[in-house]
Amino acid sequence: MRKAVTAGAAPDDDGRLADAVRLREAGEHQEARRRLLALAAEFPGDARTAYQTAWAHDVLGLEAQAVPFYERAVSLPGLPEQDRRGALLGLGSTYRVLGRRADAVRTLRQGVEEFPDDGGLRAFLALALHDAGEHREATALLLRLLAATSADPGVRAHRRAIEFYAADLDATA
Repeated sequence: MRKAVTAGAAPDDDGRLADAVRLREAGEHQEARRRLLALAAEFPGDARTAYQTAWAHDVLGLEAQAVPFYERAVSLPGLPEQDRRGALLGLGSTYRVLGRRADAVRTLRQGVEEFPDDGGLRAFLALALHDAGEHREATALLLRLLAATSADPGVRAHRRAIEFYAADLDATA
């Protein structure tokens, strides 16, 4: 039996948020979305609920409906660091899918500023920059990411040269 939720309680006090997340993870996307929408209405000030609700919409291809929940999640306090990373990436990527290029670049830049070692954020920022016509910056960012993270022996052997060209794409020596 679950305990009653009291004023000021968090949605996970009674396990409902965790249950909805488990449903999403199990592929029960519609039911997870239904439950998360109810929780988001009941707990509009909870960043974790907003993030999970956004994610549930994104999984279903409902990007435009995910945006307000992502925006709420990143604007509210209390989102754990890993979830904040995911929310910034999700929001930026969703903006990109919706053709909101400037919003995508702004959000993903914020993510990279907050989490500079997150390769996923950097890769999605490069995609957004490409969409925004910033091809040089996108290419340089991807080259730096490749040089820093690749386990490929050929890339590792030429890491210093790749980093050099990432800094100056027009250099020839």
